[in-house]
Amino acid sequence: MKKIAIVEDDMKLRKYIVKYLKGYNYEVFVIDDFENVEEEVLALNPDLILLDINLPTFDGFYFLKVIKRKSDIPIIIVSARSEEGEQIRGIEMGADDYVTKPFSMGILLAKITAVLRRTTTKSIDVIKVCDMALICEGMQLKVRDTIIDLSKNEYKLMKIFMNNYNKIVSRDTLLEELWEEDVFVDDNTLTVNITRLKKKLKDINLGCEIVTKRGSGYVLK
Repeated sequence: MKKIAIVEDDMKLRKYIVKYLKGYNYEVFVIDDFENVEEEVLALNPDLILLDINLPTFDGFYFLKVIKRKSDIPIIIVSARSEEGEQIRGIEMGADDYVTKPFSMGILLAKITAVLRRTTTKSIDVIKVCDMALICEGMQLKVRDTIIDLSKNEYKLMKIFMNNYNKIVSRDTLLEELWEEDVFVDDNTLTVNITRLKKKLKDINLGCEIVTKRGSGYVLK
């Protein structure tokens, strides 16, 4: 289920959007602490943000700038500022789309679907976490200017760790990821590959590591 964060101070409109999107099987979160929008968005790590411009504290363009500086989360601006210059400003600052108020919910839904389709397709090719980029086509990990070649199993494990950054992944889940119909994968195989990955991350002194959580699994943090 895709997660959508709404940063909007119009309570009536916000409630309407939440109800509508939930009807289309989106998981919707309202961010109404306008003093800490950046922190709450990055902690939530949604698949998409709907961002108003006229907010009580900083305006939406400020939050657009600071969020895009730290994250690739797609952002759709939803604003009463309909002037062409404002729309151009939003797109040039990194917004993925711009919807002017008033709008139909059908149009908003179509734009959300289109942006998620584009960004999901893009994320299949490269997955980014911290200073790391997993290049899926070449099964390589790029860290700043260094390219690290990964084995097939190391790539599969790194992909699931990066897609679950800061979340514990169980050994059973990792074994399922390595399993192939014609290849038997045992617990020792998993341990060997995890050990190799840990060493590769340690060797590049990234400050990001795979940590063993005894009885639970592993976490990339």
